[in-house]
Amino acid sequence: MSFIKVSTKDDQVIEVPQEIVKQIGIIHNLFQLQQDTTNEPIPLEQVDAKTMEKVIEYCMHHKDDPINEDDEEEEAPKRSDDIDEWDLRFINNVEQEMLFSLLTASNYLEIKPLMDLGCKTVANMIRGKDAEQIRQMFNIAEDYTEEEKEQIRKENEWVKDHS
Repeated sequence: MSFIKVSTKDDQVIEVPQEIVKQIGIIHNLFQLQQDTTNEPIPLEQVDAKTMEKVIEYCMHHKDDPINEDDEEEEAPKRSDDIDEWDLRFINNVEQEMLFSLLTASNYLEIKPLMDLGCKTVANMIRGKDAEQIRQMFNIAEDYTEEEKEQIRKENEWVKDHS
């Protein structure tokens, strides 16, 4: 098995199996550009080593999946309850911090299926929760004073009348 070396933002060099490189858009593109010119690791300035290891684990499991290179969005609405069993175990076994690292990495690395999995997971986490519960879940500071919240309620009283 051959590998492509990448350098993470925490200065770790990781070997990515060549069989999954096509799934990782940015690595695939950069590898194509420098293929004949250097053996230097491809720099990944927005991904740390721990996250990259999880990305590789995900991609290795999905290495035989077809790669959808069509940029057109699907016509059907997205669902968040259609996660396969392996993906569900994979994503449920990561801490919240790693979940958001995977979301950031999948966006940067151009791995749409992993991005979709992370987004579905977050959507499922917040489903049925009110704003306060979501703030507590994600440690989001309250950004309005009591006076500002009261002003917003007054300005939007009409919403209650129409619901």
